[in-house]
Amino acid sequence: MKKWFCLGSRCQAPSSPADPRRSSRGAWPHVYSRARRKFHKAASEGDVARVEGLLLLGKSELNEGDRKRRTALHFASACGQAEVVTLLVEKKCNINACDSDSNITLIKAVQCNQEHCAAILLEHGADPNIANARGNTALHYAVYSETTAIAARLLSHSADTEAKSKDGLSPLSLTLKENRQEVAELFQKAKRNTEEMDKPG
Repeated sequence: MKKWFCLGSRCQAPSSPADPRRSSRGAWPHVYSRARRKFHKAASEGDVARVEGLLLLGKSELNEGDRKRRTALHFASACGQAEVVTLLVEKKCNINACDSDSNITLIKAVQCNQEHCAAILLEHGADPNIANARGNTALHYAVYSETTAIAARLLSHSADTEAKSKDGLSPLSLTLKENRQEVAELFQKAKRNTEEMDKPG
């Protein structure tokens, strides 16, 4: 599996407007305005009051994206800003919004090992089986990072262990390829539990 870009602890909105002539894949022609940049910066920094204020004043839209189609929820999820994530999902933002690489917000949270944010997204209906442009789901990244707690949460929300990426790897086969023993044991336990539940009464 190839490496991915994670905003991490230094995450922030881009500091300059996007050049519309260099829009991502030619499909995002909107100029990255100053107001939009402030909105995403506030989300990435966990400034709940500023995020809410910009929305109330009508200076920002809930689902607006930057030139890579990343929304405020992408930034907040990747940066571990749980309060902002909660605010945005309660305001009914597009929880499964995709960036220019087809990464939904849940995938960004998992890539950046933000368990609390991933949990909030799942509880509010994020789909764990949506794949990105490489065919990887959130569970692929949980396996690769060996984040067992996140993998367990994904499984509890019906994440598919057999979903194959464009490289032909499923989360299950990835546990073998990357020698992720703890996650493999978790998968086996989940499978046994499912089989027990499916047995006739």
